[in-house]
Amino acid sequence: MISDIENLGLNDIKKVYHNLSYDELFNHEVKNGEGRVSSNGTFMVDTGVFTGRSPKDKYFVKQDPSGKFIAWGKVNKPISKELFDKLLSKAKAQLSGKEIYVQDAFCGASAKSKKSVRFVTEVAWQAHFVKNMFIRPNDNELANFKSDFVVFNACKCVNDEWQKDGLNSEVFVIFNVEENVAVIGGTWYGGEMKKGIFSMMNYWLPLEGKLSMHCSANVGKDGDTALFFGLSGTGKTTLSTDPHRKLIGDDEHGWDDEGVFNFEGGCYAKCINLDSESEPEIYNAIRRDALLENVVADANGVVDYKDGSKTENTRVSYPIEHIDNHEPSLSAPHPKNIIFLTADAFGVLPPVAKLTKEQAMYYFLSGYTAKVAGTERGITEPVATFSACFGEPFMPLHPTAYAKLLGEKIDKHGVSVYLVNTGWSGGAYGVGKRMSIKATRACINAILDGSIKNCEFENFDKFNLAIPKELSGVETRLLNPINTWANSDEYIAQRDKLASMFSENFKRYEDVKEGVEFAKAGPKL
Repeated sequence: MISDIENLGLNDIKKVYHNLSYDELFNHEVKNGEGRVSSNGTFMVDTGVFTGRSPKDKYFVKQDPSGKFIAWGKVNKPISKELFDKLLSKAKAQLSGKEIYVQDAFCGASAKSKKSVRFVTEVAWQAHFVKNMFIRPNDNELANFKSDFVVFNACKCVNDEWQKDGLNSEVFVIFNVEENVAVIGGTWYGGEMKKGIFSMMNYWLPLEGKLSMHCSANVGKDGDTALFFGLSGTGKTTLSTDPHRKLIGDDEHGWDDEGVFNFEGGCYAKCINLDSESEPEIYNAIRRDALLENVVADANGVVDYKDGSKTENTRVSYPIEHIDNHEPSLSAPHPKNIIFLTADAFGVLPPVAKLTKEQAMYYFLSGYTAKVAGTERGITEPVATFSACFGEPFMPLHPTAYAKLLGEKIDKHGVSVYLVNTGWSGGAYGVGKRMSIKATRACINAILDGSIKNCEFENFDKFNLAIPKELSGVETRLLNPINTWANSDEYIAQRDKLASMFSENFKRYEDVKEGVEFAKAGPKL
């Protein structure tokens, strides 16, 4: 029983399961019938209607002082204190009178920057999820644990009065910065808890002069740290999981005066089309204590990772210890290289390009990738996606606040920055072929071992990027995309079209001094 359970404001709690072990959580999941066990002992759950986040249902309470810093708009939507109190009470009523699970964890491996977070839920697998995803305190830390922030996950509760309340739907994910409380209702998707705390770190850290980043990170034997920025599906998790380098983390990091540190204690990897040959580290991490989401398995519990009939966003969360070659401290020195990953479905961008600092700021603020035809209803050709800082849905402050911090750190620590396209070549999606993981790995390896700096570079037209003429392990014709298209005129038309999309997107920064400055580093129309 938790000594300060009364502070949670719940009534008639039947029993509190506080910081259960993995085995205890597994037994509760099985007993409660919350899912199935796969053939290799991994617990499998379905997250219901929501197999991904519900960004249109996320809100921040609008009040001072946080209201002065938050960039209000489509991403950060305001909600009144009165409505928050109403929905928090509704969520607490749902959790009252039940057996509940309370899991305590840290976000941030840096002693100077970490936050203590308490998660409250009535579903065992959700306690399991946050145990996987956040940093697990030791026994002494748990004995003295005091939460900085509390998340009430009442996923079984919905807001029937959402239309009257002027909200998007019956689902709600709300953050109160002043009271250090979040409340979730109507969605079972575990990623809401993970990304919710990430959003809070993205609020807290920059105000302390520390950079929060949506990126993966690894480190070589000589302490050479690399950061990998990229939106979902660009290879951020896959490419940072390298048998020759220690994994710091696959998704969320901070960068302070001492170096880089992971926010999390686990990984949340996509499973669609996962196989043991191309991604052995991730494949082998799926075992007891991991948690599979929305995968399809036969009657014997054998998972078919190619089956996306429930969702293309099949996932697995696992403690980072499941990756043999991880960095136990979850931290590393200041980065030597930064890599921006994009999956360009237009077949325009080169497999690798070297960026100036100004170009780095431009592509960081652009945060480009592309959705491919068939992934969403109505999409018949590639659709450009721009997400500022490669994580705009989780950024409470204005994007330029993060860009300025990144630029300062690039200057101070002499970091090299590269753009790597993991998308299509030889034509757009449906015509061309996706870059092979082998070719992309060769580009990444050349960056990490420094050999790319010995290359002779040429200018990539329109975008004015420096691209290597030759690179070990990469077929030479692939390095300049125009050489891979059957019709060069069609390529030029597609290239110019994408350049215009970049330019149009960057107009959003026209009223900001830094935006006008960095726009000069974009494509020349």
